[in-house]
Amino acid sequence: MKHWIFATLLLPVLLGACTTLPGAATAPVDGRAVESVVAGQGTPVVVFENGLGGTLDGWAKVWPDTVRETTALAYNRAGYGKSEAAAAPRDGAHTVAELRALLKARQLPPPYVLVGHSLGGLYMQLFVRQYPQDVAALVLVDTTHPEQLKGAGDPETWPAWLKMTFGLLTSDTAKQEFAALDQTGQAVSSLPVDPAVPVFVLSALQPMTASSVLADDANRKRADIANLYPGSKQIWVDSGHVIPLEKPDSVVKAIGEAVRVARESRATK
Repeated sequence: MKHWIFATLLLPVLLGACTTLPGAATAPVDGRAVESVVAGQGTPVVVFENGLGGTLDGWAKVWPDTVRETTALAYNRAGYGKSEAAAAPRDGAHTVAELRALLKARQLPPPYVLVGHSLGGLYMQLFVRQYPQDVAALVLVDTTHPEQLKGAGDPETWPAWLKMTFGLLTSDTAKQEFAALDQTGQAVSSLPVDPAVPVFVLSALQPMTASSVLADDANRKRADIANLYPGSKQIWVDSGHVIPLEKPDSVVKAIGEAVRVARESRATK
């Protein structure tokens, strides 16, 4: 994949070959049907957030090992899978609020280990900056940078073929989320980082070999994510953008380390 956007376009296709997470079901949350699944035992609770265009099935290769270790929740945001669309804007502020409502409805207490892939990682960055007291650790899986669409990443500068492909292959919900991406990034950048929250950054190594104005910009931002979180641990994974499907063991390992660190921290308090 030469660029994270191009990989994102293929998420629905890639996820179509995935095993569905067992036990996924819909239930009302604040008057709207939300598809989710909870499994495992123990704390901290691991919370998965999907990338743009992705569904909870994208964690199928990571899920079994995670729920053997602790409790976990995966879900579909409004407008994805069997989750009912929402009238509220599809920006990060509303996404985080809806996720918190779901966690409350499923009676899953903080602090959480947040795991976000791609755009889901940007949403989780907003969550941890808004509510650091509710987060035990953060795992960012080839995450979107808060300034992803700044500079050479501005969609206005994209080649025509990429604009057309994006328009053809993405759902209305994904388009709405993408349109609000810059707003979400600004919200993330406006809030401070709590250095007490451990952060693990998984970054895809294979896209780093691509070279173009757009790819170079995306890769600079990919490398810069760890700089946004002083003291974070950056792990370069020999994978394309969709690490949870291509190299799930790396995600499982990072989650396991995050859970261990969270438990050790709780034991010393």
